[in-house]
Amino acid sequence: MKNSKAKMFNRKASDPKNKPDQILKILALHRGQNVADIGAGGGYFSLRFAKAVGEKGRVFAVDTNPRFLEFIRDGAKQKALDNVETIHVARDRLTLPRGSLDLVFMRNVTHHLPNRVEYFRKLKSLLKPEGRIAIIEYKSARRFSFRGMFGHYVPREILVNEMKEAGYRLVKDLDFLPEQSFMIYASV
Repeated sequence: MKNSKAKMFNRKASDPKNKPDQILKILALHRGQNVADIGAGGGYFSLRFAKAVGEKGRVFAVDTNPRFLEFIRDGAKQKALDNVETIHVARDRLTLPRGSLDLVFMRNVTHHLPNRVEYFRKLKSLLKPEGRIAIIEYKSARRFSFRGMFGHYVPREILVNEMKEAGYRLVKDLDFLPEQSFMIYASV
C-alpha cells in the first residue's frame, strides 16, 4: 500500500477522539495567514490549514520524510489547494522565510527533537511579532507501552520549562485531549 504510514498518521489525526475540529477552532486561523506544520506526517492538518487560510495564505508542510511530502503534494493537488508548499528538512535546519509565520504547529513531534530549547530559539526568527507556536505532545505513558518504552512523549512540565528558557510565554494550556497536552506559546 503506497504511503501506508502517511495514511495511518492521517487516520489518527482525523479520529474524532483526537478532536481535530476543536483543535482547529482553538487555533482560530484567518484568511491570509502563514502556517508551518512541522512534522506534517500525512498532511491532515496541513490541508485543513490550507483551507482555513485561503488562497492568500500559505501553509508550509515541513517533514524529514520525502515520501510524506509527496503524499501531501498529491493530496493538495487532489483538493485543488495551491497554497501548500512542502519543505524537506534535516532535523534542525528549517529553511522558512524569516518573520513570516503567524503560527508554527507541532503535533507529536517535540519528543523527536534532540535540543528543544535551541530549536525553539531558532524558530523565533521565523515568527511574525504576534506569531504563536502550538504544541501538541503525548503525555507521559506507562512504562511498558510503546510511548513509554521508546520515549515518545515529553512531560508537560518539561515543555513549559524549556519553552520559558527558549524565550516564550504560555498563552493557552488546554487539557481536552485524552493522550496529549496542548499548549500555545508566544514570544516574550
